[in-house]
Parts: sequence; C-alpha cells; structure tokens
Amino acid sequence: MPSFTYRRLDKNDAAVLLVDHQSGLCNIVGDFSPDDFKNSVLALADLAEYFKLPTILTTSFEDGPNGPLVPELKELFPDAPYIARPGNINAWDNEDFVKAVKATGKKQLIIAGVVTEVCVAFPALSALEEGYEVFVVTDASGTFNLTTRNAAWSRMEAAGAQLMSWFAVACELHRDWRNDIEGLAKLFSNHLPAYKNLITSYSARSGK
Repeated sequence: MPSFTYRRLDKNDAAVLLVDHQSGLCNIVGDFSPDDFKNSVLALADLAEYFKLPTILTTSFEDGPNGPLVPELKELFPDAPYIARPGNINAWDNEDFVKAVKATGKKQLIIAGVVTEVCVAFPALSALEEGYEVFVVTDASGTFNLTTRNAAWSRMEAAGAQLMSWFAVACELHRDWRNDIEGLAKLFSNHLPAYKNLITSYSARSGK
C-alpha cells in the first residue's frame, strides 16, 4: 500500500496567483452568491498580504466582455506583477505570466480565479506538469454552476492539485496560534461574521 506524504503549505515557499477576477466574469459566477464569492476572494487577497506571499494578478481580454480586474485587488497589490493577457485563455500560455511565476522562486502555487474549469484549471494543470505543487482555493474560484465546478475539481484533483478553502489555507500557513493571535483573529473576523462573534466572546471573557 503506497504511503501518503502530507504536503503542507509553507509560507516561505508559496505564491498566490489571482487569475481573471474580472468585473464581467464575476457576473457569471453561479455556484456562490455574489457576496459570499467576493468575500472569499478578498479574504484570500488579505491572507496573501498578511503572510507576505508573492502575488501575481492577471486578466484576459480586458477590452472585451470579460471586463477589468476587480478594483479592490489592484488597490491591495499596487506593486504586484500585473499581466493583462491580450487573448491567451490559459494564463500559462502567456510568456510574461510564466516569467512572473518563475521569478517568485516559489514551488507552491495557490491559485484562484474565474471561471474554475478554464481560468483556474488550465494554468493549474500546466503548473503541475512543470513540477509545481498546486493548491486551488475553491471558494475564491467561481463558475456557472455546481456541475461545471465539480467536473473541474475532479479534473484538477486527479492531476494532483490540492483543493482547499481560503480559511484552510490561512490556518495551514499560520501553523500555530501563538505565532500571532490578534493578527490572524482580525483577518478571520473581517471575513467571517460568526468568527467575529467568537472573538468578541473570547475578548469579553479574557478581559482583552
């Protein structure tokens, strides 16, 4: 029986790829509510900033119906590599994008985007083929419906990608609450109302 190796995310060896979170494309996301989806995307962006992970932004065919990048992402990462692909559907087919990924020097790629079966799956499969470890953030990636989403998840998982939520990504990168209780708790509280209630209760009991 083959042994299993738990490959954890390592904040010192991970980069974040935010692929095609564009105003037009976000309108066709149907597997999450608009509010939940946007919250998850911004939570992933916030954790990338919190852990100081190299982050790459890319869009496809901005001048067409896909529209511009969601403005909050550009505001959060004003100095990040920003690759506006003129037409490449698979971001990995764009030389500038691949150069930006390789320039990070990281071997673990945390990927999210719109739509899941194309903008996420295509570069994820391409990166896996080149030897990268790929972690797909499921709740920060959206598509038309559950059928297309599940097919995309199955395809990527079969190829070796790990499927995670943004919350799981944050916890695995953080490793230990004692590294920074307030910082991680604030990140969670900003994006999870129920978690904010938990922290409020904790603070009241502990007198903090």
